[in-house]
Amino acid sequence: MNYLRRSGNQVLLLVLSLLGAGIAIYLTLVHYENAPLVCSASGLVDCARVLSSSFSVVPGTSVPVTVPGLVWCLVSATLAIVGLSRAMELQQRRINVVQFAWSLSGLLAVLYLVYVEIVRLHTICAWCTGFHILILFMFLVTLLQVQSLPPALVSEPESSQRPHR
Repeated sequence: MNYLRRSGNQVLLLVLSLLGAGIAIYLTLVHYENAPLVCSASGLVDCARVLSSSFSVVPGTSVPVTVPGLVWCLVSATLAIVGLSRAMELQQRRINVVQFAWSLSGLLAVLYLVYVEIVRLHTICAWCTGFHILILFMFLVTLLQVQSLPPALVSEPESSQRPHR
């Protein structure tokens, strides 16, 4: 039963990662191909305004922030695939902790990007919001995984295993 729950979580993380990668690929293509953007362009939701702002590229470059987002999703997908393997319990703990830390880094980036959209640009991008929600869900899944881990197997140091005199 524990394996089924663990594998279900890993499959969910894999699917969310692939959905995020799809969004990142689409937005990257829009950036480089100057393709028309399928999104609202008026009111609170204005994808074109967000994606053409100075915040839409990695500072000091012309690389859109969707490229690091794509890399983030690919690493997340890789971690989920590794998590699906029947790894030993100790290795599974490490994978879950790494997944949590990775998703936390993504969530921190999302919080910054949401701040930029709302406070600095006064508009949001529907595609970006979808991507942000995926990362939030991934963070919550990894948080639940880490919270449900059994206590670590702790071995006593050799010095404490000496016979008493």
